[in-house]
Amino acid sequence: METILTMQQMVKRSGVEASALRYYESLGLITAERSTGGQRRFPRSMLRRVAFIVFAQRVGLSLDEIGRELARLPTGRVPKGEDWSRLSATWVSRIDERISELERLKAGLDDCISCGCLSLDQCALSNPDDRAGRLGPGPRYWLRNRTMSGLRSK
Repeated sequence: METILTMQQMVKRSGVEASALRYYESLGLITAERSTGGQRRFPRSMLRRVAFIVFAQRVGLSLDEIGRELARLPTGRVPKGEDWSRLSATWVSRIDERISELERLKAGLDDCISCGCLSLDQCALSNPDDRAGRLGPGPRYWLRNRTMSGLRSK
């Protein structure tokens, strides 16, 4: 028989606030049973699901995407290591993309914030007449819009 955890035990062991656990439950990402007094009781296996949710969010998955991933887990048994590995195998490319973005951020701290640089004098050279603004809102140089290179040379 699987160990059952109270909300307080679940919070302490998972490191996730009770409000988040209740929200995850409302979305169907985790499940809990109710005691006769209406208190939540979590099967210990929910700790793995919560850990998966935390990691998946850090990789950049939305809660909807996480729900779709969790729906792929086998039913009728507690998921095993290979089940979790199968779900997270597709994360490598997302992690690589995040690493690349963080490296660009690190390199761009001295250069780009909104339109492509921190210097209004330099903006006139790199982005005359706000050509980047034609591509849409936000930091267009930072977002590395593919058409940006064409704008700079015009």
